[in-house]
Amino acid sequence: MQLYNTLSAEERAQLIDEAGKERLTLSFYAYAKIEDPKKFRDELFIAWNALDALGRIYVAKEGINAQMSVPADHFEAFRDTLEAYDFMKGIRLNVAVEQDDHSFLKLTIKVRNKIVADGLNDDTFDVTNKGIHLKAREFNDLLEDPNTIVVDFRNHYESEVGHFEGAITPDVETFRESLPIINEQLQDFKEDKNLLMYCTGGIRCEKASAYFKHQGFKNVFQLEGGIIEYTRQIKEEGIESKFIGKNFVFDHRLGERITDDIIAQCHQCGKPCDNHTNCANDACHLLFIQCDECKAAMENCCSVECVETIHLPWEEQVKLRKGLQVGNKVFRKGKSEALIFKKSGDLPNIPLAKAETKNIRQKIAVKKVLVGKAEHYYSKSKIAQFLVEKELSVGDRVLISGPTTGDQELTITEIYVNGGPCETAKKGDQITFELPFRVRLSDKLYKIEL
Repeated sequence: MQLYNTLSAEERAQLIDEAGKERLTLSFYAYAKIEDPKKFRDELFIAWNALDALGRIYVAKEGINAQMSVPADHFEAFRDTLEAYDFMKGIRLNVAVEQDDHSFLKLTIKVRNKIVADGLNDDTFDVTNKGIHLKAREFNDLLEDPNTIVVDFRNHYESEVGHFEGAITPDVETFRESLPIINEQLQDFKEDKNLLMYCTGGIRCEKASAYFKHQGFKNVFQLEGGIIEYTRQIKEEGIESKFIGKNFVFDHRLGERITDDIIAQCHQCGKPCDNHTNCANDACHLLFIQCDECKAAMENCCSVECVETIHLPWEEQVKLRKGLQVGNKVFRKGKSEALIFKKSGDLPNIPLAKAETKNIRQKIAVKKVLVGKAEHYYSKSKIAQFLVEKELSVGDRVLISGPTTGDQELTITEIYVNGGPCETAKKGDQITFELPFRVRLSDKLYKIEL
């Protein structure tokens, strides 16, 4: 029986596009005693693979932690697979604020020692003695209390693009690093201060609140459902958002906009920006903030060295990576001397700029028509190759879209068919034209019609 992925990310993206069905990005977690995590893992894979559910899931003897993409028309059937287990009956599913059909392109379920790497010895304290859960309105009220200390239990690359007003934002790369730092920093406030904590979806605070109560903190509170659930509640109930900026998420999107405040800077030029990029060099994959102008100029890379590397023949790139941890094993989080405008730790509450508000009606008025798909990218000459299925002419406004490339709009100024310039390409033509960014086999070429 199939218990693993058989399709590449590119193949899966193509199937999702062809199906044309809405997908929901969601997350959930549950602490429970699971006797046989391997058996549990296999049962989930069989059930979810049949529903075309995708995502990154960790299971352990202590429970489950999941971020997923599920077809909207299979949502209730997916919920039924959770309800089959007593500890997940009625579980809260944090549905993403912004949806992206390509948020996850594989179903990966891994058995781990813990569902969150916290570095704690759970036998030394009562993990069930958690802090008081607060809903959005209650959380806002406690934030206003001058006797409250609010702590962000996420990592520096998450808090840099968005955080609650006045929050302590530790300059750490992992959750386990933050626990002793915060404990030491707040030693003098155990008895008389409200310790208010939050994270993305709530899972880190579940363990952290119990740990801090064990450390002697008397008044411990946590945001129920994390930033994701907070955002849902403030929108439904018309509550003022005390969170400013973007909420970092661990899927293809790398962020959900909560308010239109931009509090971060492009790490390369300093321009107000809060869009994360993974360096295109497969031997680097540095996670950093990059504006559109630098993205085009630096070809999705974090440094000149990485730009030079991606222009090398593929065989040479592979040789350079020999013996290094590369590919999916690399996820360095923005700590590089090449990033001149990197900020961590003590972060501002004052916005540097406002994000452009998208006009939903305008978006509906724009029609895009699929005209082709990517076949190749010649990195040295910066030329993309497409096979067109519909007519395309010089002067057409087009959109190139894919799970890694994102959405890139441009106007066609030159087309080459069979190596020669052409004003109009017909169905079946193999065309090439210059592009300042790399395209992938999963990318689609659309003509924009207003």
